[in-house]
Amino acid sequence: MNGECLCGQIRFSIIGKLPNLYQCHCRLCQKQSGAGSNAATLIPVERFQWIGGEGNVTRWKKPTGFNAHFCSTCGCPVPNPIEPNLMWIPVGLLDNVESPVVANLWTRAKPGWSAQVTHVHDYPAMPDDFSEFLALLQEPVTSD
Repeated sequence: MNGECLCGQIRFSIIGKLPNLYQCHCRLCQKQSGAGSNAATLIPVERFQWIGGEGNVTRWKKPTGFNAHFCSTCGCPVPNPIEPNLMWIPVGLLDNVESPVVANLWTRAKPGWSAQVTHVHDYPAMPDDFSEFLALLQEPVTSD
């Protein structure tokens, strides 16, 4: 599966099946996306590959540790490592995504005007058990 930023300068590929998705409603994600949440997933770094434009990635980091990686041409958020072994993938950059949203993070910060996704796990903040959250992204989802 391939993805690219808004201007197409930054391109990347994900090897294998895309994991389930989550939406983060924290204020940082709201500001980064300009919306009520970011829709994203996490993949192992070995399943991620830059196709082009990696040199066009600009990195910004808050003193708290929050990272924002974005295209220096169009400003679009782009994938970035969040741990030594994981890449954060903003799924709006991918075509033909069929993976479902399975979790909402930081629901206590969710604005009232933001659409509600149902049939997902809701976490008031970050999950206490991160490994349980990562497992949730890998679980098969059955339709009702």
